[in-house]
Amino acid sequence: MSILIICLLITVLLTIISKFPVAFAMAKQSKGYDNRQPRTQQSELTGFGARALGAHKNSFEALTVFATASLAALATNHVTPLMNQLAIAFVIARLIYHCCYLFDWSTLRSLFFTIGYVICLVMLWMCL
Repeated sequence: MSILIICLLITVLLTIISKFPVAFAMAKQSKGYDNRQPRTQQSELTGFGARALGAHKNSFEALTVFATASLAALATNHVTPLMNQLAIAFVIARLIYHCCYLFDWSTLRSLFFTIGYVICLVMLWMCL
């Protein structure tokens, strides 16, 4: 059970960690990091900054699906070695996904998004 919860914790932390490249891109703009209107400034990001923002926003979207699958496994007492391996694979897929987003490797990024999403579907299926 602890592996599944650790993977869930890592996925939650990725929502914050993925903000660092966004903040870096914002700070590099001519007016610096605007803490008063960060969303307005973020909407003006291009290139790396826009991709970092997309990755950051997607980390929250992925969290909802993975949290649902993880909590379903815990609630239905289906925490098995395979479930733990799937959770680890999800975290790895998300890390690769994030890197692909930052480096603008769109096709590879889509592949790892799909892998992560399918992993969550399999985890939910295993709870039935």
